[in-house]
Amino acid sequence: MLRIVALTDERAAYDIDRAAAEADAPDIPFSSFETYCTRLRHPWPGNEAEQYLAVHDGTPAGHLELYLPQLDNLANVIVELFVHPDHRRRGTGRALLAHAVRRATELGRRHLISEAVAADAFARAAGAIPALLEIRSRLDITGPLPDDSPAAAGYRLVRWTDEAPEELLDDIGYLDSRLNEDAPTGELAVESEKIDADRVRAAEETLRLRRRTTFHTGAVHEQSGRLVAWTMIASENDTGWHAWQNITIVDPDHRGHGLGLTIKNHNLRYARTARPGLRAIDTSNAVENEHMLRINQAMGFRPVDRWTQWQLTV
Repeated sequence: MLRIVALTDERAAYDIDRAAAEADAPDIPFSSFETYCTRLRHPWPGNEAEQYLAVHDGTPAGHLELYLPQLDNLANVIVELFVHPDHRRRGTGRALLAHAVRRATELGRRHLISEAVAADAFARAAGAIPALLEIRSRLDITGPLPDDSPAAAGYRLVRWTDEAPEELLDDIGYLDSRLNEDAPTGELAVESEKIDADRVRAAEETLRLRRRTTFHTGAVHEQSGRLVAWTMIASENDTGWHAWQNITIVDPDHRGHGLGLTIKNHNLRYARTARPGLRAIDTSNAVENEHMLRINQAMGFRPVDRWTQWQLTV
């Protein structure tokens, strides 16, 4: 008998998610139990979360997370669905997805979006479309790092860890809000997020609660005093050898000066100086984002695998 129940056993969810991750992407380090629980307990700002467990004959077999945007993208549900490898091909995934569809319908939401590396047959059988294809690349930073030449004339570099200087918050919000406009989104039904200074601070606090350290480098336009380029590397505090290269964005009015590559190179050195044990950095980019893929390749990133953001419209 298979039942879908509200999640009350965090250890069961952790064991399912970890086994699934180690089967599908074994080179990506999985969180400690303590860090994992902070993600369950602290949803991303502007989102509410629902957590469910699939129980098969008394044994936890699958875990479903639904993230519900509250400030924008109100027609969407972000879905994280994990089935323990020992329980795959027994209907567990279908049951969890059916529950996700039912909840989306009850909440008046139309699009379920989920990212996966090894679920093509399952997603297509469910009627989902491959809305965005992404390449995960990895940089080995145990050797010499790329050149960190100074910023172009008229710009100065700034750095910070975790909490941004107060005077940069509005500019960070503006840049972050542009991401869905500037980065390819394929056929995903997503709209730009509305990010202000308060939401930037809320994101910083959530990352702290989730036991992550973030390293940032930006470029300030000296004439206007505005932050016009920004990049971030994030690393879990109990996984010192690995990190993720997250957002890199340059204001459209200030492109063509090499600012993206400059801030990324400087941020690499900044992160490795702060974490001498850091050995590898992963990043994901849309297949169609040829410009950023060329930058990453020039830095030494090499492709590892392909992920798909699937979208199911109900």
